[in-house]
Amino acid sequence: MSRNGLLKMKELAEASGVSTGTIKHYLREGLLPEPVKTSRNMAYYPPEFVERIKLIKRLQEERFLPLAVIRSMLDDDPERARALVELEDRILERALAGEEERVSATELRRRYGIPREALERLVELEVLSPTARGFGRSDIEIVEAIGLFRAGGYDERIGFTVYDTLRYKRALEGLAREEVALLMERLAGELEPERAADLIEAGVEPLAELMGALHRKALVAELRVRRL
Repeated sequence: MSRNGLLKMKELAEASGVSTGTIKHYLREGLLPEPVKTSRNMAYYPPEFVERIKLIKRLQEERFLPLAVIRSMLDDDPERARALVELEDRILERALAGEEERVSATELRRRYGIPREALERLVELEVLSPTARGFGRSDIEIVEAIGLFRAGGYDERIGFTVYDTLRYKRALEGLAREEVALLMERLAGELEPERAADLIEAGVEPLAELMGALHRKALVAELRVRRL
């Protein structure tokens, strides 16, 4: 600390892990409050700037948010912005923990009898997203479901192809955006990240039941409309 607990620019850069050039850019963009100036060429910065700079950098690099959006978030409620990041990180950590097991394409085809061409097409359509180590749990569950459809007769002979999965993927992407926004709005800053993540995890199974019931109800309603 250089002066009454304040930091010089060089010290601020070292403590935050961000270059002096980037910090100056944040200052110009209004992302940081004005420093304490002692002369025309000398300024000192409060130690709270360290965490604020780290948060800005994370929002830039991990969320790909424009600086204007980040400035608005920090101006409105910096503590809430930090809570949002912590909650998102915790939820993502748990979700990715279940993706550690990986299965090769060969093993996936053997287990569920899905043709090579169909599997390759699902990857091209980004319905599946394997890594160099293979397919994760979510991908395995998707292929298993498609395998059950095919075993029940939903195959190319009567016009069903892997392209049919796209309508569900697209519909669910919009729903997922709304769901994440709602969860973040309701939980971030209101509960500790670990407790909020527990709550979300406990809701996965009831949500799947709710989705299934709503889907069945919507199908029946659509069939009734077609009879009119």
